[in-house]
Amino acid sequence: RSPSAGLRQWPGMAETEAAGDGQEPAPCEEDSALAAVIGATVPTGFELTAAEEVQEKLGSASRISRDRGKIYFEVPAGSLPQVHRLRSVDNLFVVVQEFKDYQFKASKEDALKDLEDLVKKLPWTSPLKVWELNNSLKKKKSKRKKPNMQSAASREKLQDEGEEEGSDPKGTSREEDSSQNSASVELTSDQDTGETKAAEAQNGEEEEEEDPEQSDTKDELQEGSGSKAKAGEAQPSEAGTKVLKFRVTCNRAGDKHSFTSNEAARDFGGAVQEHFQWKADMTDFDVEVLLNIHNNEVVVGIALTEESLHRRNITHFGPTTLRSTLAYGMLRLCDPQPTDIIVDPMCGTGAIPIEGATEWPICYHIAGDNNPQAVKRAANNICSLLKKQESKESSTAPGIPLDIIQWDICNLPLRTGCVDIIVSDMPFGKRIGSKKKNWDLYPACLMEMGRICVPGTGRAVLLTQDKKCFAKALSRMGHIWRKGQTVWVNVGGLHAAVYLLRRTWERAEERRSFW
Repeated sequence: RSPSAGLRQWPGMAETEAAGDGQEPAPCEEDSALAAVIGATVPTGFELTAAEEVQEKLGSASRISRDRGKIYFEVPAGSLPQVHRLRSVDNLFVVVQEFKDYQFKASKEDALKDLEDLVKKLPWTSPLKVWELNNSLKKKKSKRKKPNMQSAASREKLQDEGEEEGSDPKGTSREEDSSQNSASVELTSDQDTGETKAAEAQNGEEEEEEDPEQSDTKDELQEGSGSKAKAGEAQPSEAGTKVLKFRVTCNRAGDKHSFTSNEAARDFGGAVQEHFQWKADMTDFDVEVLLNIHNNEVVVGIALTEESLHRRNITHFGPTTLRSTLAYGMLRLCDPQPTDIIVDPMCGTGAIPIEGATEWPICYHIAGDNNPQAVKRAANNICSLLKKQESKESSTAPGIPLDIIQWDICNLPLRTGCVDIIVSDMPFGKRIGSKKKNWDLYPACLMEMGRICVPGTGRAVLLTQDKKCFAKALSRMGHIWRKGQTVWVNVGGLHAAVYLLRRTWERAEERRSFW
């Protein structure tokens, strides 16, 4: 029989595929009423913040995964547009099935065979309907970067002409292991970002959130699936039936497994290919199947985002650009109120104030930095955001309540006691500055922040990886700052902390030597 004859069709696809027009079927109203269990990756440490946002905006209770950096919640499939507008989540996927206590066999062969057999038992129909509906929503919103449904001839033409515009940057850094690698599967280093460290280095971003214990998922691997590659040669039949392209991404944590993440992805991907008769493609894929393994917890899902949602604001990157989702978590921690004046005295490329001005337009935001290049990047990011707003509005966009200034953090041009909230990503002393300089910088910053902050009600949320230096500086500034809460986070693989400080009623002293 022809390879495409084995393509399993879920409801809603049969009629269109039989017609052979190569178009994605329009979702029916029943699909919008489907209950979908959504998984979301979030900045580690801010799981509770994300759960609060889901409850507030979607009215759904969330469950925080034992695997840090993930939450799960149930919503009607028709609520997917609102789900994509969440500010605290990085990537989204629909859960096919979750196993809270999966018993892996002791031997590698048996354990991998069980994963292969699992594919046939999973309830794929409803999750694939949700994936289909999600794709139709993305097409309505904007022109797809990687069209999901197009003719095989168009695909081949694009491949011949090179990488298409807006395609996944991962494709530029990967090559197939061999000419028979048609069923290749891929392991990404961390599902929070879904991006390679190579791409991250290009943008100079501190983006990738990684738990130290998840050491197995830090390297990008790619291998063929051996004998299972035969089914991957499926091509559209004479009738024009569309064969979807897919890849499997495995994220594994735990030291009691007899197999590697790559082996699990390879064998699971081979079984997926055999089950659906899809064609494997690591860079120009339609469906990304996720296999998340955390000790004995196994979650199978289908990705709903092509790239992380934290990339929404920044177009001009610096050496330490903060993720927008982490910036949102920091801002939410200080609970902004209407008419609050919020300052980021070390704004870098402006991730925090731009996120603040977007989500809390009823506050006034001031950003500044001593580096002229950083101020220029922040100004360019603000301009890009304004252009994006204007393109969405038929009339002139109202603008955003944000100003950017070049200044000296230790001598701010602001009146004493005029600022309600300070939110900032302080220098870690790695890519910018040094640990040695931080011993002078941190106490001077805390003193100047204390001077401009409103006594009694003012608060500050500060992110740093130089925890020892910060703790020492804070102990010397105890008369003007009180530590309220600490959130432990991972920033680019670095173990960092977000400190919530509250301003005391005591008047700030003049600047002096603290050490």
